[in-house]
Amino acid sequence: MACLMVFVGIDVSRDWLDVHIHLLRQDLRVANTKAGWQELAEHLAQYPNATVAAEASGGYEKGVLRYLDAAGLDTHCLDAARVRQFARAAGRRAKNDCIDARVIAHFIATFPLTPARFEAAIERLAEHVTYRRQLVEQRVAVANQARMIRDPKLARLSRSHIRQLDQAIARLDRRLVELIAADPALSAKAAVLLAVKGVGPTLAATLLALLPELGTVCRRAIAALVGVCPYDFESGKFQGQRHIAGGRMPVRNALYMPILVAIRHNPGLKAFYERCRENRGKPQDGKEQKKPAVIAAMRKFLTILNAKMRDHLIERRNNPETAIGTA
Repeated sequence: MACLMVFVGIDVSRDWLDVHIHLLRQDLRVANTKAGWQELAEHLAQYPNATVAAEASGGYEKGVLRYLDAAGLDTHCLDAARVRQFARAAGRRAKNDCIDARVIAHFIATFPLTPARFEAAIERLAEHVTYRRQLVEQRVAVANQARMIRDPKLARLSRSHIRQLDQAIARLDRRLVELIAADPALSAKAAVLLAVKGVGPTLAATLLALLPELGTVCRRAIAALVGVCPYDFESGKFQGQRHIAGGRMPVRNALYMPILVAIRHNPGLKAFYERCRENRGKPQDGKEQKKPAVIAAMRKFLTILNAKMRDHLIERRNNPETAIGTA
């Protein structure tokens, strides 16, 4: 039994965890609480080689995955859209908690996966970055509503709401700086990013929190993770346009304004952007398309950041004290 490869799928809800052990055809349900996590960990202790996975479920999956990871199990967090497409490809039209757990177990038995990463400092930073982004989105919504308000009292209320959001965003900006400064590794990485023209404190925090793979994978992989990698759309004699797809939208959105700054003030990126406009910016309805060139420059920018972070990580492995002290 110790040598048996076991694949465990967990369907997560707010209150319950539905579990399926692939090939052994075992099903169980435990509470999505610490007591339930402990019960599940004790049950899976008889399978040392178990691979466990759950879909991203709005944060409800983090507790059990973190607990099982601490218990020494190989844990993974899956993209729910990929799992759903896999179920449809397998002909599974029915959907309930038990079936979803079976589909997840079958999925991880079929495809190679990247283990989930649980680092307390990064998780705390990611929580603050996500909350800041939500506040910014709220501010945009309130400001847009305020443009159509005519009643003076409602206008004052709207302005007061915007001021409160601005103050909260400013406090979060200061908190992000404090969180990064409190962790030597994050502080050293932030210094590497901030040394690149076009990277500010907000983008640096976003990259550290939501793109921890930066510097650990190749340039193609990092572009695919962010969603700026163009994919072919061809079949036979048909030659369609390439388009970007998928990826981490919050990171891509955070990169957009900085890349516009970078292509103005970074000579290398500016020259690259101009070449892309000439070669890829095709006229449409009499107007030149600049977006493909911007996306290409964003991909180039990511490649630069990825290379600098890779060099920093290599230097840190070779000379830990020097790398952290001089960054």
